[in-house]
Parts: sequence; structure tokens; C-alpha cells
Amino acid sequence: MIAVANADTGLIERCQANDAAAFNEIVSRYKNRVHHFVCRMVGPGTDAEDLTQETFVRAYMNIKSFQSRASLNTWLYRIATNICIDYTRKARKTRAMTASFPREDDEDNVDAAADVPDVRFDPQVVLLNRELGARLEQSVRSLPEKLRTVVLLHDIEGLPYDEIAHILDCPLGTVKSRLFNARSALKDKLQPYLEGAALL
Repeated sequence: MIAVANADTGLIERCQANDAAAFNEIVSRYKNRVHHFVCRMVGPGTDAEDLTQETFVRAYMNIKSFQSRASLNTWLYRIATNICIDYTRKARKTRAMTASFPREDDEDNVDAAADVPDVRFDPQVVLLNRELGARLEQSVRSLPEKLRTVVLLHDIEGLPYDEIAHILDCPLGTVKSRLFNARSALKDKLQPYLEGAALL
């Protein structure tokens, strides 16, 4: 991990010195990871390709202002997250959300169980089953963007709480409570399929 961070630092310094080859290396290193994240945020297809490309265009335009307070990985996820959120808000326009979830101001009041991993439901394990994996993808995309973003960054992409808090510019407690709410919502959505799989 340290070696990757050091390599990224070198690439960033070269980019800031107008080395185009260095930015191409960044794209090569992170494009698949960012694209997979974008696909899970907005769904696969041309739009995901465009949003991935936009992520790197925006990164290129702002690379000279990049500071090492965050890792390159975290910075790229933050750009991709903001682009995806903007995209879904524009695409949604007049469509109202039908699901009921805790309000923003209630998120930090979630029970302390939010700090405890829910071992009864692990999205990574569910993904191992192709059919349930497809249902999970569909269910994740149906979550409100605040919940969807956190569960993707933590449970799918494997980012720690503090990095997610930095990406989303919100308190650590908010990240944990959103993850707790996202997992609960996904468990409710997938319960019939999980029970069916248990009977096989």
C-alpha cells in the first residue's frame, strides 16, 4: 500500500510538471476501478463510460491543485462520486423517491449498533452468487444516493470509514449510520431471495 502511495506521489508530481505520460499512467492504473464504481452508481452503459471519462477530465484539469492530504485513490473517488450524484439528480428531475429512509438530521442518532458490522448480511458474499448478485446490483441502484454511495464505497470498493468521510465531506458518524441504514434496506429488499437460496 505504501509503495502504491509513493508511486502515486511520483506520478502526481510529474503531472503537476506537465508530464502528459504521467497522467496517462494514472488513467491506466485507476480507470477500471473508477469505471466499476460508476457503473454501480448509475448503471452500466454509455453514460457510465462518459461519466468515467469526465472523472479523469476533471482530475486532469485540477491535478495542479491536488494536495497530499488525501490519497490519489480517495481524490478520484471523490470526483467520481460528485459527478455521479450530479448525474442522478439531473436524470431524476421530477421523479420522487418512494422509499422512506431516515432524514439527514436523524442519521447521527442511529443506535450504536451502526458501529458493529452486520455479519448476517455481507454484500461481498452475496455477490458471489450470480443471481443474487444481479438482484443486489439492482437493489443497490434503487437506494437513495446517500446510502448507495456509502455502501458501494465501503462494502464493494473496500474503503475505510475515514476515507469515505473525506470523500463525502461528512462526519465519521454519518458515514457509519448511512452504512447501517443501507445494509438494513438491502437486507429487506433481498430477504425473499436470501430465504429462497437457503432452501436450495
